[in-house]
Amino acid sequence: MSKTFYLTTPIYYINAAPHIGHAYTTVAADVLARWKRGRGEPVHFLTGTDEHGLKIEQAAAQSRQPPQRYADEISAQFRALWTHLDVRHDDFIRTTEPRHVGKVQEVFRALIDSGDVYKGHYSGYYCVSDETFWTPTEAPPDHKTGKRLCPNPDCRRELQLVEEDNWFFRLSRYQRPLLEHYAKNPGFLAPEHRGREILAFVKEGLKDLSVSRANVKWGVPVPGEPGQTVYVWFDALLNYLSAVAGKEAFERSWPPDVHIVGKEIYRFHAVIWPAMLMALRLPLPKKVFAHGWWTVDGQKMSKSKGNFVDPREITREFGVDAFRFFLLREMPFGNDGDFSRASLLKRYNADLANDFGNLLSRVVTLIDNNMNGELPSRPDSESDSYPKQVARKTEAIAERMEALDFSGALGIIWGVIGELNERVNSQAPWKLFKSADPAQVEQARRLMFELIWSLRIVTHWIEPFMPQTAAKMLAQIGVRQFPDALTPEQVLAGAEKGMGRIHKGPPLFPRKA
Repeated sequence: MSKTFYLTTPIYYINAAPHIGHAYTTVAADVLARWKRGRGEPVHFLTGTDEHGLKIEQAAAQSRQPPQRYADEISAQFRALWTHLDVRHDDFIRTTEPRHVGKVQEVFRALIDSGDVYKGHYSGYYCVSDETFWTPTEAPPDHKTGKRLCPNPDCRRELQLVEEDNWFFRLSRYQRPLLEHYAKNPGFLAPEHRGREILAFVKEGLKDLSVSRANVKWGVPVPGEPGQTVYVWFDALLNYLSAVAGKEAFERSWPPDVHIVGKEIYRFHAVIWPAMLMALRLPLPKKVFAHGWWTVDGQKMSKSKGNFVDPREITREFGVDAFRFFLLREMPFGNDGDFSRASLLKRYNADLANDFGNLLSRVVTLIDNNMNGELPSRPDSESDSYPKQVARKTEAIAERMEALDFSGALGIIWGVIGELNERVNSQAPWKLFKSADPAQVEQARRLMFELIWSLRIVTHWIEPFMPQTAAKMLAQIGVRQFPDALTPEQVLAGAEKGMGRIHKGPPLFPRKA
């Protein structure tokens, strides 16, 4: 049985509707999954929603709904957005599903039996917003107000004092094994600059973690412990396991190849989660990759500022593919970036309308006007064609994709698009076609061959990022293979005969003001 490439996003907390931050993570995962599938690899792409905890309890009460109905409503919004953004996940898991609840309870029992989970007394502070425990040392009184505030600089809400008898996970037991794993597997923590933060955190020492709550009703019940529910993060992290719980699915998929998460939840995924798996004697994920945050016009997104970006507002104006492209082209994956309509408009007009869309339009029009729409075949004298040179870029792009350097991959692709535009500008085929010299006409036809077959290769490269655009482009350049683009190898293998006719269509990306 061949190993499936197992790829996950976080399961998104349903205390609010999805926004651009959620879309960023999920589109990135979808692009990677599509790239892998395009190279013939089996893929299992998992996403979903995290639906338990005090914050959900409170949000449901505010909306005057039972928690389950509230969860159904918000979870459906996430699922609908992924459909809208052309995300092709293989599974969508919810933590309220029986398959997940059963697995959480099974794991909890196993860890009690192994001694990795034990009874204890918790006294400390809890942030409802972040669903995170803090010790008095970690959250000293604020020097201005005297109140204990969440240490997370992006939260700073007042903490609740909690004292209760709970179950604890022996996280401290796994400090040394974690450090050894990081050292032996340098690709586990990515990108490198975020990995250094995790290393520093773990080296400072790990404390055992309270993994149950006595006063939260909306959660997975602790087995054999009435009134106790499993801590929402301990519950949520197990989704990656419960989604492939069947014997065949587990053997085919485990361990995960990459967890893609936001930097704000990196510690949970890079420290607590691998420690849980060590306690369960299970192989660890191969990579945990933490991307950066989007700010909006220079400010962090927040409810109080009312500046959350609804992806549908963007796609309504610019289209789904332009939105997907912008998210991954604008900044290196792993860094922070700023979103504004002005930056999206600039990228849209420069990269998509001028460079890419205009190139396709010029080539198709030239063939339509001068070759009666007939696709050019390979010139007889062609021994090492320009499209072969273009195809050689595939491995460099693949290296960027494997490293989750999506902007780097797009940079290589747009470098090729720039070269193709330059060939059109420098050779001026509109003049060559009108020449009385047969050699110049033949030169123009040769150029059209190079451009069309190069564009077919480019289409294969961009399909993961802009699937709808790739399909439209294939139709215009005479390929009737949907929904998949041709690989560079397929393009070059079929280049002897020519394939179909040009079908001129509307501009892919009309300029916007």
